[in-house]
Amino acid sequence: MQSGQMTWPAGWEQRSRPMVTVVPYVMLAVLAALTVAFKHDQPGSLAIDLALCAAAAVWGLALFTLRPAWRDRAGVMGVFLAGLILFGLVMALRDPWFGVYATVLYFYAFRIIGWPRELYFIASVAVVAGTAQASGLDLDSWAGRFEFLGVLAVNIVPMCLLAWLGEIMMQHHAAREAALSEAREANERLEAALADNAALQERLVEQARTAGVLDERARMAREIHDTLAQGLTGIVTQLHAAEHAADDPAAWRRHHAAATALARESLTEARRSVNELRPEPLETGRLADAIAEVAAVWSARHGVAAQVTVTGVARTMPVEAEVALLRTAQEALANVAKHAATASRVGLTLSYLDQQVALDVRDDGPGFDPNTQHRRDGGFGLVAMRQRIEALSGTLQVESEPGCGAGVSACLPASPLPEVRS
Repeated sequence: MQSGQMTWPAGWEQRSRPMVTVVPYVMLAVLAALTVAFKHDQPGSLAIDLALCAAAAVWGLALFTLRPAWRDRAGVMGVFLAGLILFGLVMALRDPWFGVYATVLYFYAFRIIGWPRELYFIASVAVVAGTAQASGLDLDSWAGRFEFLGVLAVNIVPMCLLAWLGEIMMQHHAAREAALSEAREANERLEAALADNAALQERLVEQARTAGVLDERARMAREIHDTLAQGLTGIVTQLHAAEHAADDPAAWRRHHAAATALARESLTEARRSVNELRPEPLETGRLADAIAEVAAVWSARHGVAAQVTVTGVARTMPVEAEVALLRTAQEALANVAKHAATASRVGLTLSYLDQQVALDVRDDGPGFDPNTQHRRDGGFGLVAMRQRIEALSGTLQVESEPGCGAGVSACLPASPLPEVRS
């Protein structure tokens, strides 16, 4: 609390209005009545005492009771209380029973004067009370004087100590309120930050979802362009050629057969694209069974032996991981059909390891140089497989060289094997 700042608490005037508007004047009236009773036979002294009571009452009315706006002005309140203390001291010197008026003075001193100035006023009020209490002492002797000083000390020290303890408690209360206020503000900032983070997370999820949809659309567009569109273009070309070769039956049949073959291939590619959207093999079995089914269908279609091997302890994986490995197997087999026509066998190995699941697809075809042919299928191919696997925190490696076949290895993290309890 700053020096000179008043300790007038919020709402104190409303709660303590009787203490400032009634009690001081009632007490003065009671003391005046006692004075009349005790000094009715001393009219001159009685008149002075009553005049002092009236002057104190007028002083309080003029500077405090009738001036609520002045109660926040430390200077005016200091003058007001100093005047009341002076009145109280004079009355206590004249008649000891006026020492009771010190209770009113203490009330004002503790309430309306700021720390540390209130100590001077509290000590002054204690002098008034002590003076009244020591009225019967013989101040002409040293013993009486020492007793008087002792009475003053007994009044001054406890009251000043009480004021000091009250100030410490008020400071502690203010510090606690400040800490609570800071804590509330920190909680509000934290709640706001959490709300912002939640909103940001929602936006990120929505953006990721949108990006996923756009990526899938772009992938399907490339797939359709590189398969169905090219096949249909070839069919149209062969039909036009057959139309121009109407006079040459052999050439017409050749173009017709080529168009039919292209139509069949396009139909196969369309079916494979549908399977890309909905992996039916996974709906009816495990990943190993789905890969075996895909390999069997591919082998029957292309006349190339495809062997599926499963190692390790099979366990359930997230759906997106199983779909990614199944699509990798399908794409790898499709690439073998497109670019390894001389391949005589294909091997697919699904390995369940401690921390990951791996899929290897190898063929004995002519191979290629991975450093110079990044997209040997001209469309979706290896790039799409790598994107699909890496999106799930996995890895995809391609091993090949001209004349030595090719191999694709995809690895995805998986839940570790459960511990075996003895």
